[in-house]
Formats: sequence, structure tokens, C-alpha cells
Amino acid sequence: MGATEKVADAAAQAREVVADVVRSDAALLEDDLAEFLGSLTAPAAVASQSVYEAALRRSLYEPVADAVGSKVGQEALPPTAGAPGGNRAPLRPSMVYWAYRNYRGFPDELGDGGAEADLALVRRAAVSVRVMLKAFVAIDDIQDGSDVRYGEPALHVTHGVPLALNTGSWLIAAVLRHADDPAVVDSLVRAVESGFTGQAVDLSTRTAETRAELIAAPLEERVAYWESLAALKTGTLFRMPLDSALAGLRVVEDEQDILDVAMRQLGLASQLFNDLTDFVPEFGGGRIHEDYDGLSNRVFLELLDSEAPVLAGEQLKAYVLGHPKLEPTLLELAAEAVQLKRDAKESVYRVCRSDRSAAYFDLTIERKGHLIDRLHETLQQRSGT
Repeated sequence: MGATEKVADAAAQAREVVADVVRSDAALLEDDLAEFLGSLTAPAAVASQSVYEAALRRSLYEPVADAVGSKVGQEALPPTAGAPGGNRAPLRPSMVYWAYRNYRGFPDELGDGGAEADLALVRRAAVSVRVMLKAFVAIDDIQDGSDVRYGEPALHVTHGVPLALNTGSWLIAAVLRHADDPAVVDSLVRAVESGFTGQAVDLSTRTAETRAELIAAPLEERVAYWESLAALKTGTLFRMPLDSALAGLRVVEDEQDILDVAMRQLGLASQLFNDLTDFVPEFGGGRIHEDYDGLSNRVFLELLDSEAPVLAGEQLKAYVLGHPKLEPTLLELAAEAVQLKRDAKESVYRVCRSDRSAAYFDLTIERKGHLIDRLHETLQQRSGT
């Protein structure tokens, strides 16, 4: 075997080792999540129940179990026989664990009790983040009028709006209690504030006043509006896991700032991808041409002009789908998403402590990141470029 082949073989072996660690961490998170869910819903398993206990089971514990057990989250790692986690349900890696591996080390690098104490903190933070995301989804689906989430009926469809709203709110409180560490709790509180602020801005795009202001605004201001909204909503979903871990691990502020910018970029790239899939059947699936209730979609904001104020509903939809600049706009925005993702990855690599840490990050992010690249390639092929 030549020198080049030896290097390639060593790199492949290193990636395999990292993949095993990612799966092991993800499996640990799934175990912790199941235990946490059990602690929340334990009273529902009591055989002998009073009327009060039965009512609580139906109105809280069962909706909680459905919310926490949903498939919400990024694309998962498929089950693989013989790998950590084995043939269990698909595993979803977390940026919380990437932070632990980057700043405290991989299993063969851990040598002191402090790392174990930090692992306990990270395990609680990872569960808190996962459940917080599910709480956000329960409330967001109500506000957006979304009946389906990842192929499943939304919580408010199954249990009704009042119980779904109560369940999402209750889970936020349970999460903050579970996180325990003051710095992690503070990070999660800030994420809640950002998420709800972004949702308020998003809901505003459905009002006549904001719609009129957006239509009248120059393109630069419309784009700035979208970026602020996307950073608060989608960006928060990327920043929250990492911010909570960085806070708990007491990572230096300079590196926190670098990673915060990177997660904002990933959030913008992800939101661009989501906006574009409304126009690309190969990626949108059942969501094609669905998101037309507001003006939070970047494609709409790019194509608005003086004719748009007189249009609404199906007319506005037809206006955008028939716009002569639709296809080049889709391609341009897809390229922007690819560049944002690349810039974010380069920033993260700057703070990676090792090649293994960089590989861990890639495995975690590229489960959705590769779709951004594929979307751009699809649009290039469609346009003949």
C-alpha cells in the first residue's frame, strides 16, 4: 500500500471511529430522553386512579407523551446492526454532544472526574434542548395552522388546541427545571424569548399593515426583515443546543461568539432551504405551494413589486409562480444557502480542537446540509446551468 493509500485508509478509519462515537452519544441521548419522558408521565401508568388522576392522564400526560415522542428534529442516522445503538429507532445526533467532544474530548481522551461531571451536565442539557424543540413545535403548529408535522398529525389535531397549547407551555417549564445548571437555564430562557419574538414577527406578516409595509419597502429592507425573522426563529433552533452546552461548559466568550455567528448562518441557510422547497416538487413533497399565508417566504419578498398590493390568496400565488424571474431567483437563493452553509462550517472548523471534532460536526450537520447542496444542484440542472 502506497503512502497516499495509507493516509486515505487512516482517514477512513478515523471517520469510522468518530461515527461510532456520534452514534453512541446519540443513543445515550435517546435513553435519557426515554427516562425523562417516563418521569413526566409516570402517574399515567398507575393502575388504580381517581377521577382526578384519570383526568390528568388524559389532559396532560398523554399529550406530553405524544409531543415528546414525535419525530420532530433533523434527519436521523438510520439504525445499523453492530453499531452503537444497534437496530433501535433512528438516532438523532446533537450539537450539545459535539460541544462536549470538542471541549472535553473523545472517550480515549477523558482522564479526570471533571469531564464526567461535565458529561452529566451535558446529558441534562441535551434532553432539555430536545424537549424544548418539541414544545416549540406544539405551539408553533397551532399558530401556523399546520395540521401535519413530519408526516404525523400535529398535537393540536390529536388533542385539540387548548390541550396542545397547555402541553407545550408545561413542557417548557419542565425543561427549565430539568436543565438544573443556572447557566444552561439562562441560555434556554434566552432561546425561548428569541423564539417567541420571532414567532410574533412571523405572525405579523399575515396582517394587512405589515404586508402593506413590506410590499412598499425596498428590496434591501425586505431582505433585512427576512434575515431578522429567520435568525430569531430558525436560527434559534440551531443556536439553542450549542449555546446551552457552551454555557454549561463555560467556553470562552470569543469562541462562543464565533459559534453563534456560525449557527446564525446555518439557520439562514436552513430557512432558505425551507422557503425554496415550496417551489421545488423534488424536495417539497406534500408541502409544495403550501406556505402562502404570509410574506415570510424569501422568494415572495424577492419578487414583490408595485403590482403585488392588489393581489391576495390564489392570485398572489399565481403571480409568484408565473413571475418571469422566479427560476433565476430560486437558483440565486439556493446558491446563497450553499454559501452560508460553507461559511458556517469554515467558522466552526476554526474552533475545532481536532480532526475528529471536525468530523463529528460534519456528521451532525450534514444530515440536512447535504440536502441544501442537492437542492442547488437540482435547480442548476433544471435551469440548464
